[in-house]
Amino acid sequence: MIAYIEGRLGEVWGNACLVVTDAGVGYAVALPAHTFAALPAAGGQVALYTFLCVREDALELFGFATFEERQTFETLLSISKVGARTALGILSTFRPADLRRLVQEDDVLALTQVTGIGKKTAQHIFLELKYKLKTDDAPQAVILAPDGRPGSVFRDALAGLANLGYSEGECGPLLREILHDEPDLDVTGALRAALKALAKGKA
Repeated sequence: MIAYIEGRLGEVWGNACLVVTDAGVGYAVALPAHTFAALPAAGGQVALYTFLCVREDALELFGFATFEERQTFETLLSISKVGARTALGILSTFRPADLRRLVQEDDVLALTQVTGIGKKTAQHIFLELKYKLKTDDAPQAVILAPDGRPGSVFRDALAGLANLGYSEGECGPLLREILHDEPDLDVTGALRAALKALAKGKA
């Protein structure tokens, strides 16, 4: 799976852009509206967490500014009757924190702000979303990483890499090394550093 890309911004069109990597490979990536609006000028550097949607007739790559958005996109796709374009539309209107707030406030009708979502569809999506996002609000216990320091960043980053298909044996030592060298990294920073290292074959 293509989980992260980094490179130079080429062309832009619609809600998509072309990212050209250092290897000279170009990827067409569809983006949420706010991510698209924040793109640099042509030739600028772009780094995106990505999700590859595989259909019978096409392969589509979707890109996100944060790992949380990528994971929320995947959660939305797990809801019946929600396709990639609808999920992208939802994330173009609401950030992940906004969706959690809607769930907390039982604001079903807010989802009708998304183009193509009517009241009945909004109710269906909201019910599943409420179930799938409810654990996000639960407090997380702090555990100790192997080096004896609080391990929430290590644990969460390792879980994120596991969700992307990497094994604990493959990523655990790499994450420990990254967090040893840069102990102030948050989860997103640790994931970004690990994915970059994995992409360069340093795992």
